Parts: sequence; structure tokens; C-alpha cells
Amino acid sequence: MNFREYKVGARMFGICLGGSMCITLLMPSYDFRSATSTDMALRKQLSAGWETGWNVQDPLMLGHNKPLTVTVKADPKTGAALPEPMTVFVYEKGVHMPNAADHPDNLGASVEKLSLDKGHIGEFDSATGAVYTIDHDNGVPYVENLTATKSWTPDEVMAKASDLDVAHVGAGKTMFVREGCWWCHTLLPEETQDWQVFGAPPYLGDFNGESPTAFGSDRKAPDLLHVGSRNSSREWMMLHFFNPRLVQPHSIMPRFDYLWGEKDAKGNKIDYDKWRAEYTEYREGKRENPPEVPSYAPNSDIRALIDFMLSLK
Repeated sequence: MNFREYKVGARMFGICLGGSMCITLLMPSYDFRSATSTDMALRKQLSAGWETGWNVQDPLMLGHNKPLTVTVKADPKTGAALPEPMTVFVYEKGVHMPNAADHPDNLGASVEKLSLDKGHIGEFDSATGAVYTIDHDNGVPYVENLTATKSWTPDEVMAKASDLDVAHVGAGKTMFVREGCWWCHTLLPEETQDWQVFGAPPYLGDFNGESPTAFGSDRKAPDLLHVGSRNSSREWMMLHFFNPRLVQPHSIMPRFDYLWGEKDAKGNKIDYDKWRAEYTEYREGKRENPPEVPSYAPNSDIRALIDFMLSLK
């Protein structure tokens, strides 16, 4: 009798757990697909790429196989100056295409139609890559495949772009997830007084095609969804990531100095032990100024993470 009651209880528990997971995970996915993608949704998924959590293309989460966000100032084919700079998302050879191209039905009916009919997002070849941008038709955003509409190739765009024109946003989001930033920070301002400090709460359509959303599980630190609008100083972020106590003496955030790697921007080996010893002297009042934070190398993890931070607007 007791065993039978145990089986009934276990089955009821399984039904309740399965039902709650269905409500939590499955039902919202239908809402996401039916929602109309906003500019933010298109920008986030095009800049971050197909999957910025763990995936088979990047099992160690090193930021590989990610798109590049590039500011284009001249037509890469003709060299003619553009009326104003435009932002494009470069998917080089072998990089997995964005969710918008693979699953346009996730964009919402109106954005899907425009992206397919005017943007030609279905006309891509992963073997050669593609260049995407965001355009508008009567105020409705859609994804345009510039490789199909203007014959812009990834190689041509990258050949004309300087390092300052390139942001490694996709790799940076991988760093954000890998380093556990979402354990303390959220990417989801609440519909309370949050908007006065952290920016406007997101809409449902802001998440179409984004994977993972990295909402965050707790808020021990400020929300970061619009942090690029609140603080666009790359230098401040360098100090903050190398040692948060340089800018906020009572910060509980850990150091992320190891994301600089072994060498600085000039190729010199970074002596972390010396830097930390000098910082301890500064903290104890034995020296007037803190040691200088080394400039990061262009291919460092911290460069990508800061690029991602500055993209959050």
C-alpha cells in the first residue's frame, strides 16, 4: 500500500514538474516566434551570431566562429564614400549563419516577409560567407543580405576596414556567458523604477532569434542591457575589468585581468605579479598612484568582452 502511494506521488510529481517546465520553456517559445522582431532583436542576433553559449563549433567557448560587427564608411566594391557610415555584420567563410537566415519564421510574419522578399536572407552560402545589415520599410525593420543585394563579400568588407572599425561582439558575448557575468548582472531591466537608472525594460520582440538570452539569475550588480548608453568609455571599462577596485573601492566584483592574456598591445609580456604587488602598495598608502593598466592586444578576450559591453545600448 505504501509503495503504491509512493508510485502515485512520484508520478504526480513528474507531471507537475513536466507541466511547469512546459509553461516555463515551451510556451514562451511560441510567443517569441509570433512576436514581431524589433531593431534590438535583429541587432543582437546578427552581432552575436548563431549560438553564444556552449556549442559544437566552439566547445571550449573561446569565441571562435563568430561574426564581426563592422562600421563601413565606403562602398567596398567601388571605394565611393557612403553618405553616412553603416553597420554591417560580417559572417566570414565557415561561420554559422544567423538564426534569421536559418529560421526566418522566428522573426515574426512582417519582418520575415520583408527579410525574404527585400532582404534576400535565404540566399546565402556558408562556404563563402555573407554580409548582413538592418534596413527598414515604413518603419518595420528587416534583415538585408548585402552579399545577395549588392554583391558585397566578407573579404571585400574586411579588406577596407581598419581595426578600429571592427567590433568582436559575438566573441564578447561568449566571454560574458563563459565567465559567468550573468551570475551577478542581469540583461533585463524590470518595469519598476529600473528604467530611471538602467534604461527601458525590453519588449517581447527584443529576443527573437537570440541564443542564449542571458537574462541573468540574480542581481548582485547593476543591470547591463543598456550599459553602452550609460557608459561608453572603453578606458573606464579597461580599469574596471582589470581590477574593479581601481574605480569602485568597495566593489565585490572579481578581477578579470587574466582575460588580457600573456602579452599587451605592444607584444610585451604582462607581469601580473609585479602589477599586483604595486597595487597592494598603493592600497596600503605606500605609493601615490596605482600602477598603469596594460593596454590589451587586439586578439585578447578582454577586447571582445569590452566590445560586447559597448554594444549594449
